[in-house]
Amino acid sequence: MDEVNEYLFDGEYILLGEDGTVITDKGYPVLQYATGKFWVNNHAHVLRGKLPFSNRMLWCLLKTTSVVDIVTGAVQPKINQGNLKAMVVTIPPPEVAIKIGKAIDPLYDKVNVNNTQIATLTALRDTLLPKLMSGEVRVA
Repeated sequence: MDEVNEYLFDGEYILLGEDGTVITDKGYPVLQYATGKFWVNNHAHVLRGKLPFSNRMLWCLLKTTSVVDIVTGAVQPKINQGNLKAMVVTIPPPEVAIKIGKAIDPLYDKVNVNNTQIATLTALRDTLLPKLMSGEVRVA
């Protein structure tokens, strides 16, 4: 992970590994939830949910779907586009998908808020701790 001067995508996407580390020990795909402006190389599949299935629903579905049968490659594991498109998954009817989305969205929103707070507190700790230890800042 690094920074680039340009971006290919702007929004919310799911990245699924294409080659290299593409599968977990339990047989699920290696995923990353990407938001904002970013650039992706050719070693990842870039996915989005299609209504009524949100990205978050797609994430949950993929996190619990085995990809053991679609991984190829003797030396380096690979999930090619053809195999990914041919993967069979069980999906709920649209009306159920909408209900599931309404149930999980607040949970993911809370996770995002918590992650932001954790990052803020970590930065504050990393700034204050050296100053406290050096005596530059004292607590009464």
